Amino acid sequence: MREDYTSSQIFTTSVYILLGAGLGVAFSLKIAHSWWFWFLLIGMALGFGLGVWRFRLRFYEALDSIISSLLPWLGVFFLSDSIVNLKLSSLVASALTFLLVALYWYLDSHYKNFTWYRSGKVGFAGLMTAAAFFLVRAALAIPFSFVLSFSGKFEAIFSAITAFIFFLLIFNLSRQV
Repeated sequence: MREDYTSSQIFTTSVYILLGAGLGVAFSLKIAHSWWFWFLLIGMALGFGLGVWRFRLRFYEALDSIISSLLPWLGVFFLSDSIVNLKLSSLVASALTFLLVALYWYLDSHYKNFTWYRSGKVGFAGLMTAAAFFLVRAALAIPFSFVLSFSGKFEAIFSAITAFIFFLLIFNLSRQV
């Protein structure tokens, strides 16, 4: 993104995303503490949307950038929780997140060679990695509803719907010429 946009546009969009995340978490602490992950995600999405709208950023390119930059931080968050609270579930979550980082790197370097992905547009790696992340969340939420960022019995449904949305975005991106 540094080649297409000014540093101030990227920085300001990042600030919007961080402010949205902070407001989402603050709101969740007042309303529904166990839903902090989803309120954080909604706040980040609103901040991201504001940055895309204000600076006319290309949606898929910006989304790819934000996903690739947030995954390592999420892995570090889970790793620190596993160390501080001695939680095996957080250690497993951090390992899975770091595997998703590796998946992103692989997809980012090879997506133009996939014959079934004809458009070759930027954004595929981030969208596919995010879809995989939410599919894994949906699968793990059923037997492990006690995990740090899971919000209860509806977690699997919300995660599956979010993964489906990311797959729809991939489908839309693949049809662009």
